[in-house]
Amino acid sequence: MDRTRIVYERGGSGSPVVLLHGLGHRRQAWYPVMGPLMERHEVYALDLPGFGDSPAPDGGRAYDVPSLVEAVRRICADLGLRRPHLVGNSLGGAIALELGAAGVAASVTALSPIGFNGRPAGAGARVLARAAQLAAFVPTPMLQAAADSPPGRALARRMLRGEVSDPADRHLAFDARAIAAGSAYVRLAPYAAAYTFSAPEVPCPVTVAWGDRDRLLPPSGARRALRRIPHARQVVLLGCGHIPMSESPRIVAAEILRTIGDTRSRGGFLSPPLR
Repeated sequence: MDRTRIVYERGGSGSPVVLLHGLGHRRQAWYPVMGPLMERHEVYALDLPGFGDSPAPDGGRAYDVPSLVEAVRRICADLGLRRPHLVGNSLGGAIALELGAAGVAASVTALSPIGFNGRPAGAGARVLARAAQLAAFVPTPMLQAAADSPPGRALARRMLRGEVSDPADRHLAFDARAIAAGSAYVRLAPYAAAYTFSAPEVPCPVTVAWGDRDRLLPPSGARRALRRIPHARQVVLLGCGHIPMSESPRIVAAEILRTIGDTRSRGGFLSPPLR
């Protein structure tokens, strides 16, 4: 995977913070929280390979969760970011945790990370991945018309937002181009659905934050994350859905900064569990 073609935005100064978006999203997802973070830190918002302005690898190269973890690790090394603070949402949360487990991160803040599904949620994720593969055979104009319809917009709000009646989200809609044949989303979705976080430990401060109204990845995943990472700090984001930085940016930014503060107060590692 050509890491030199990963597109990113940078701002601020201080210890580095790297922001990783979820499946089907892009670096702009982090705009609501970048301002407060840049007041204290040098912040990098990445477009993961295949999303935003970063190209996907060709069909003959590995393109799954491990390859994305490696791509982020290498771009951080190329940028001279030694043990940055990593923040990720959904797929990005899993990448951040994997890098934390590898000793690459100073701290990890994971917002609704994939990899902690129970059986029902895991089956649902596989169904969604299969549905995306089947939808890729439908002409894009037809898919976009369905996405832009009132029922399509209502479904988008239901899946992605905690407060489905917020007038500010009335124009929210899925981008049908994301599920075109051969798209990054269609290629990655089966791997994301099958992925399970299985690292034996994450030797840095960790916060696992979950929206209590996340309908895409059930909040019960937080309990499984804490069993896997016992020292992690759990945060419930009240009223938030799957993309909490767009719904409660002030609170999300504060939790990120608190996690980074744990690094300073404990020398980069947590010893006894914070519970």
